Amino acid sequence: MTNRAEVAAVRPLTLAWVSRHLEAGERIVRTEALHGGITAEMRRLSIGTRDGGTRHLVLRSFLDPFYVGHAEEWLNREAGALTLLAGTGVPAPGLVAVDPTAAHCEYPSLLMTHLAGRTVFDDEGLATRVPLLARQLVAIHALRPVERPRKYVAWTTADTVVVPKGADAAVWAAAIDVIRKPAPPYEGRFLHRDFQPGNVLFDVPLPGAADARLTGVVDWAATSWGPADLDVAHCSTNLALLHGPAWGLRFAEAYEEAGGVLATAASERLYWRVRDGLACSEEVQQVAQPWRKAGRTELTTRVVEERLDAYVTALMDALG
Repeated sequence: MTNRAEVAAVRPLTLAWVSRHLEAGERIVRTEALHGGITAEMRRLSIGTRDGGTRHLVLRSFLDPFYVGHAEEWLNREAGALTLLAGTGVPAPGLVAVDPTAAHCEYPSLLMTHLAGRTVFDDEGLATRVPLLARQLVAIHALRPVERPRKYVAWTTADTVVVPKGADAAVWAAAIDVIRKPAPPYEGRFLHRDFQPGNVLFDVPLPGAADARLTGVVDWAATSWGPADLDVAHCSTNLALLHGPAWGLRFAEAYEEAGGVLATAASERLYWRVRDGLACSEEVQQVAQPWRKAGRTELTTRVVEERLDAYVTALMDALG
């Protein structure tokens, strides 16, 4: 049965555009808002098939005026990445259609296949999930596309870092000095560039179960070419803020245990990992918001700031 009120939540022009990309005899019977995204509205669309069954698609639309200004570039990059990833074994969504300039929809949109699983932000079971994250990232970095994506873009500068209240000023000054230096040489790799728990799906039969399975990697809009260390650093920072600094330090070890190769020199590893940690200093509130919506209400902005301070300090102690 079609739930007309739910379907109406998809705007009329967008609804017509999606319908044109369905198989003959199919129709949208239900829509559901998906949570966790920051830049775009995400909806799961239930599609009634000709044989009476149901399949699912995901609609990604940019509504916020600030993000609409970037939508064409981001959606074209994501569409290109999804096309490249098809058949590689990386569990990414399949591209169905894209309207990056809102030529057909009310807002810039992308339609893709739906992946099973869900994001998991719980501390329980993390020791099982971290090696799965590491192995998947190694597989992504092993891709060698015929056409390379754009070079990575740094997300912070030494002059824009926000030092958390109560942080050790000397430690942060030393960390900021690290990224004032030129970037170390590196061997380029295919990067997801936003690989972190919010963009990875798992099938977890029971809380904390040892048989958790990674089912998908989503949000490929920032795909780029750069050092493997940068993707590892980004996931490490997110793990440190979400689960505690020790897990941020652990992820790089797990990546190497899975066969990944990082910079040899400690100073080079420090550069990439501190650069990503300092980048998060500028958007702590934004980073933590999806986690709180997902149930981690204890992760207030202040708590996350304290974890970031502890993580940056731990990096400087371990690698500085």
